[in-house]
Amino acid sequence: MPRTIAEKRALFWTLHASDCFLLPNPWDVGSARYLEALGFRAIATTSSGFAWSTGHANNHLSRDTVLTHLEQMVAARDLPVNADFENGFGKDAAGVAESVKLAVAAGVAGLSIEDSTADATDPLLPLDVAVERLRAARQAIDEVGGDTMLIGRAENFFVGVPDLEDTLTRLKAYAAAGADCLYAPGIKTREQIAAAVAAVAPKPVNVLVGSSSEFTLSDFAALGVRRVSVGGALARAAWGGFMQAAQSLANGRFDGFTDAATGAQLNSPFT
Repeated sequence: MPRTIAEKRALFWTLHASDCFLLPNPWDVGSARYLEALGFRAIATTSSGFAWSTGHANNHLSRDTVLTHLEQMVAARDLPVNADFENGFGKDAAGVAESVKLAVAAGVAGLSIEDSTADATDPLLPLDVAVERLRAARQAIDEVGGDTMLIGRAENFFVGVPDLEDTLTRLKAYAAAGADCLYAPGIKTREQIAAAVAAVAPKPVNVLVGSSSEFTLSDFAALGVRRVSVGGALARAAWGGFMQAAQSLANGRFDGFTDAATGAQLNSPFT
C-alpha cells in the first residue's frame, strides 16, 4: 500500500533524528521516480531545476505553477518531499502564511523559506522582516499541518554576502522563530559548517553540495550535519549533457550521444 501523507511526514522526521542522509533534488516526476528506484529515502524539489524545465529562469514561476508541481511530485511515489518554496510567495507575512497553507495542502513533508529579496543591490531581507515571515509560516503550519517540517534558510553566502557572523545570527533567529531545520546554502568549509551546527544545536542542519566536493557523507555526519541536498546540481548535470549533445548536432556531428542512456535503462525504473 502507498504511504499516506501522514506516514511520509513521519518518515521525514525520523530521517532527521540521527545520522546524516542524502536529500537529492529531482526536477520532475521522472527524475523523482528514478531517485526512488535508487533507494533514496526522501527528495527535495529544486526551484531552479524545475524553472529551467519549463523554459524559465529561477525564481520566475508563479505560485500556482509551483504548487501544481509540488502536488505532482508528492503524488509521484512514496517518498517524502521537501519543497523549495523560495521566499514563501508572499509580499508580507500574511501572504507567506496563505501560501504556506497551500503548500501544506499539497502534501509536502517539509518546506523551506528563504530570506533573499531577488534584488542584487539589497539581496537580504532585514532580519526582523525575515523573522516575521518565518513566524507566519510556523503559525500557518501549526494551524493546518503541524507535522510538516519548516526549514529556515539564511541566504548570505548564496547571494554574495558571505558574512558568517550574520549568517549564524540569522540561523539562530530562525530557529527561535520556529524553524525545525536550518540551512545556509553556500557554506563550504569545515569551520563554517561546524559553526552552523553548533549555533542551532540540537536542531538539524542541511548542507548544500552543488559541485564536486572533497567531503563525503561520512565527513558531513562527523561534523554533525543531518542532511545534505544538491539543489539544482542534478538538473545542471542533465542540462550539461543535453547542451553538449545539442551543440555537437549544431556543428553537424553526432558524437554527443556517446554516453547517452539506452531506452531499456530509462524504461526499467518506470515499468
